[in-house]
Amino acid sequence: MFKGSIVALVTPMLGNGDVDFSQLEALINLHVREGTQALVIAGTTGESATLSHAEHCDLLHKSYEIINRRLPMIAGTGANSTVEAIELTRCAEASRAEAALLVTPYYNKPTQQGLVLHHQAIADAVDIPQILYNVPGRTACDMQADTVAELAKVSNIVGIKEATGSMERLADIKRQVDDNFALLTGDDSTTCEFILNGGHGAISVTANVVPAKMANMCQLALEGKVAEARAADAEIAELHRLLFIESNPIPVKWAVSQMGFGELNLRLPMTVLDEKYQQPLKEALVASGAL
Repeated sequence: MFKGSIVALVTPMLGNGDVDFSQLEALINLHVREGTQALVIAGTTGESATLSHAEHCDLLHKSYEIINRRLPMIAGTGANSTVEAIELTRCAEASRAEAALLVTPYYNKPTQQGLVLHHQAIADAVDIPQILYNVPGRTACDMQADTVAELAKVSNIVGIKEATGSMERLADIKRQVDDNFALLTGDDSTTCEFILNGGHGAISVTANVVPAKMANMCQLALEGKVAEARAADAEIAELHRLLFIESNPIPVKWAVSQMGFGELNLRLPMTVLDEKYQQPLKEALVASGAL
């Protein structure tokens, strides 16, 4: 089962927009050293929406080679076309990723039955373990707990990244799935409470800049050390907030560049963090020990 702090890794890019594989290797090595439990490659934070199909598959293959089995690799392969999601998930399987992360189809707003059929089709087409991803704030599509429970019956659907931040939603899902179904949050600000309420971990943006502190907080929460976990979370609470002051991955890409991991380059339509937010985020990075 996937658990603890899993980083939604940024994708360093050169000035011409190509992936900076040298800095990607440096970031992966950081997470191996600092206690991150797994890596999500080519997720939303990795700017997957702006990668071509060939770039996406190449990033997965090369990332797996860099990781070299030191940590599990989860490949972002979601799409709002079921056919495209199957193709990307096949790339993940070919790259030898340990799992694929599949966001609900965005923009086209499928019904709950459509979500079941979409994910069943991908699971039937590709044997790799698959993690559902519900983030209605970005997709305008909310996968309900009953739908998660239905999909949890599929043998190679092994968990969910539930990013609503709702403890009620967590409880509703938890009541309906087996204990070995991974319950991961995608909401950094509520990660501590999510785990204390029975979740297993987080796919985290904050872990990009304070991997050891995020890993420690998650471990304390998993061990049921309530006061210690909440104290550890309080130390990075300002980062949770400021890393979403503009659309992800704008703030975290700026933060990682300040830490010395490559140039500050994003692909349009993402733009550089507004100057009015740069100093507050820098102060939070310093306070947290990231700088």
